[in-house]
Amino acid sequence: MTVLLCLLIATAALAPWTISRLGRHGFPLLAVPLAAGAVWTGSHLVRHALGESGAAHPTPVEHYEWMPAVHLDIVLRLGPLESLFGTLVLTVGVLVLVYCGGYFHDPPAGQRRRLGSFAAQMVLFAAAMYGLVVADNMLLMYVFWEITSVLSFLLVGYYAERASSRRSAGQALLVTTMGGLAMLVGIVLMGHTTGHWEFSALTEPGALTLEQLHTPAIAVAVVLLVVGALTKSAIAPFHFWLPGAMAAPTPVSAFLHSAAMVKAGVFLVARLSPTFGATDTWHLAIIPLGLVTMVMGGWMALRQKDLKLVLAYGTVSQLGFIITVTSIGTRAAMLAALALTLGHAMFKATLFMIVGAIDHTTGTRDVRQLSGLGERRPQMFIIAGLAAASMAGVPPLFGFVAKEAALEAVLDAEPLRGMPGVFTAIGLVVGSILTVAYSLYLMHAAFATKPSSHASGGGVSQPVADMQPPSRLMLAPAWILAGAGVVTGLAPKLYDAAITPYLSQAFPDSGDDSYLALWHGFTVPLLLTGVILLTGLILHWQRKLVRELQFEQPALGDADDAYDWVLDMARRLSLRVTAATQRGSLPLTEATILGVFILLPIAALVMGGRNELRMELWGTAPQGAAALLIIIAALAATRMRNRLSGVIMVGVTGYGLALVFALYGAPDLALTQVLVETITMVVFVLVLRTLPAKTTNRPTGLERARAWLAVAVGATAAVVGAFAMAARSSDPISEAIPQIALDEGHGANAVNVLLVDIRAWDTFGEISVLVIVAVGIASLVFRTHTVHNLPRVTTRRTRRERNPRWLTTSGSKVDAGRRPLMVVVSTRFLFPSMMALSLYLFFAGHNAPGGGFAGGLVASLAITLRYLAGGRYELAETIPWSTDKILGSGLAFASLAVFWPMIIGWPPLASAVVDLELPLIGELHLVSPLLFDLGVYLIVIGTVTYILRSLGGRIDVETDRRAERARSRRVTLTKLGRTRQFRYKSGKEAAK
Repeated sequence: MTVLLCLLIATAALAPWTISRLGRHGFPLLAVPLAAGAVWTGSHLVRHALGESGAAHPTPVEHYEWMPAVHLDIVLRLGPLESLFGTLVLTVGVLVLVYCGGYFHDPPAGQRRRLGSFAAQMVLFAAAMYGLVVADNMLLMYVFWEITSVLSFLLVGYYAERASSRRSAGQALLVTTMGGLAMLVGIVLMGHTTGHWEFSALTEPGALTLEQLHTPAIAVAVVLLVVGALTKSAIAPFHFWLPGAMAAPTPVSAFLHSAAMVKAGVFLVARLSPTFGATDTWHLAIIPLGLVTMVMGGWMALRQKDLKLVLAYGTVSQLGFIITVTSIGTRAAMLAALALTLGHAMFKATLFMIVGAIDHTTGTRDVRQLSGLGERRPQMFIIAGLAAASMAGVPPLFGFVAKEAALEAVLDAEPLRGMPGVFTAIGLVVGSILTVAYSLYLMHAAFATKPSSHASGGGVSQPVADMQPPSRLMLAPAWILAGAGVVTGLAPKLYDAAITPYLSQAFPDSGDDSYLALWHGFTVPLLLTGVILLTGLILHWQRKLVRELQFEQPALGDADDAYDWVLDMARRLSLRVTAATQRGSLPLTEATILGVFILLPIAALVMGGRNELRMELWGTAPQGAAALLIIIAALAATRMRNRLSGVIMVGVTGYGLALVFALYGAPDLALTQVLVETITMVVFVLVLRTLPAKTTNRPTGLERARAWLAVAVGATAAVVGAFAMAARSSDPISEAIPQIALDEGHGANAVNVLLVDIRAWDTFGEISVLVIVAVGIASLVFRTHTVHNLPRVTTRRTRRERNPRWLTTSGSKVDAGRRPLMVVVSTRFLFPSMMALSLYLFFAGHNAPGGGFAGGLVASLAITLRYLAGGRYELAETIPWSTDKILGSGLAFASLAVFWPMIIGWPPLASAVVDLELPLIGELHLVSPLLFDLGVYLIVIGTVTYILRSLGGRIDVETDRRAERARSRRVTLTKLGRTRQFRYKSGKEAAK
């Protein structure tokens, strides 16, 4: 199973290359791995079937332990039901890929990118659907479930240039994903309530007692699981996304909406129905909605003018039929439901293929433009006729066998004994009558020769007269599926033998011996079949009367409009909430946050218990001196009217704090504090260039309010900190951290090991936020402009100029005279040393002060120094790569450190150590968190570079532009003055 999944994923990865080389003729080649998978799963299906008559075939199970504490083990299982659905999905996938070879036009070699992506997504969808089928772990099944939703979004949105395709894709994604999230909650609730996280354990006969099945927690979990299944299978009120998904290419509809994606809900219900079919919640949640969907979909299909929409609403109707029968929970009902599933996949995929061929060859699917197609293309008429007859339940096709089994199962179902069974049977009969009616309507609308009064003009319409013959690759798969409907109808034991192993497993003590057969004698289901066919024929005969009974607008409202209304209301609500909470004033937002910070802790202290304060101002005199320095600098910052002086005073408080860290024996924190404070001051200086040099002399009322708020925040922090320190009643965990860091993280620097190993998940989240902040700063500064590197200076120099290259900067070439020579020279000396120091800190950080963060800050300071010495051009010389690539590489390295242990079966972020003996160097101690540290190192550099390019380089550009405009204005005024003076002198000469 794992090998097949990997094979399908590899095929999807190679699909773009295959299509770029072979064009549309590469689709049959891509179908080969799917065909191999279908043969393999089919062989297991045969073995399960043969096991019924002899020795039982063992169920293949593959179990990979991965994060068992949170129940995320990878468990794959290929039982009878999984083999049945896996074979179905892969077989139809093969035929659809072959069909694609005839459906798509062969674009030029340079324009095959979209087609290659489409092929990859189709193969990947088959892989995801196969993974969904064989996943025994419920959480793993959910992962594949959501992958199918995402791939469906991509496939439905194939024609992304069309607004209708984009809207339909988004609608399908939103509806199915919301249902999937509800299902996830149900899975978690079910797992915690029952203790079973695998389907095989949950649905094993006797795994849950009747008392457990009727507990409220399980009832809620069942409803949530059902919501996920119903949204995926387009059951009302979630049905509207499927007709909208007809904006996708027809092969997508033939695969996803007949045999794959919409069958995921059926598969889930089939897995759970034998266990939960005995509960009232199960039937109440599914059967009414299934019957409504069947009748409503059939009625809506009769009023459509697009052939694909006729099939779409017919699919909705058939899914309601299948889900209803599947949910009954008896052996006979499950037999009929699985037969209906197989039959629906055959005839609906066939009809979609034929409609696609009609659209491809005539250029239209509008029934008002089609006439005479049956006479012109009898082969297409025969294929579609066989499939439509099977859909309508005409004997001796397999659709008749499955529908008769369904009617018999409903009439004899013990859980529906009484009026529920009567209403269910009536609903199925009414829905089946409508199925016959829209099957006839489809055939008449597509193939009949209409009279002259018809909108097409009668006879052979122009689109049909001009049509090209369909490709063999388009007709061959349709012939195979239509022929399968005939063969299995005449010999239904083929499918009966494939379904029976699962029935024996799910209903071991049922005593039911029902089976599929073409002839069961003169029975009530046979009588109902006759009534259904005759009534459906009458409805088609009186189609004009039916058309008059149809409402122009749905009587109970349009579900599509309801979807738009919900989105619009959510949008309005979000705008109102945002307008009420985010007023656009940064000071107000900060004041709100700080106000909450003041009120909540103080209220908790006042209302709760408090320990006696045990405070010690300082341990040594230098610590008190450092604290006094911080206090003086903070007070001085409040009195400074020069903005730069105020920033410097604030920086002094930061450096004083670093001194406190060092005096308390935390050199790592002190180093980081110094580096962060330096970078912060540089950023402040860059921003201050755009602000006035001084603030106002007289404080306003608002500034006084801010001052009081600052005093309150400081007092709150001091009081809460004092009580927090006094509340400690046990030994701090920090005493054990150094030994844990050495034993578990293989490092002597407890701070670094804490960041990149013990609590690396926190660090991973923080660096992700750091990337977002960097991109946010750049987007605020650049706005609608694209962030690019500024071009490096490429002026040609003579040999004499090349020699002292280390003494010059590219910035000095451009901004001659604006860069101090001493700064330029000192930068050239300091930059290599600082970069070497940053690398030392990076490698030494696991056992000594330093690490990726400190090393990245030193490297950032070196880059900042280059910028200050040479401007934006020097920055481009120093960092010639895109900042996005630096940030992306850092995040990729950190992610690799997170996920590579999982590949070998370890928990994420697990650390390994390697000791090497290198010649001339000695012993080298390497730990895997170094890879994570590398990600931190690159992200810090990328963030600072982003800031320099936005707050520095961008502002430099704007400043230069303003200076250039001012210079041009002065030149213009000078020229204008000279012109006027010349005219004045010329006038005086003329007067003389």
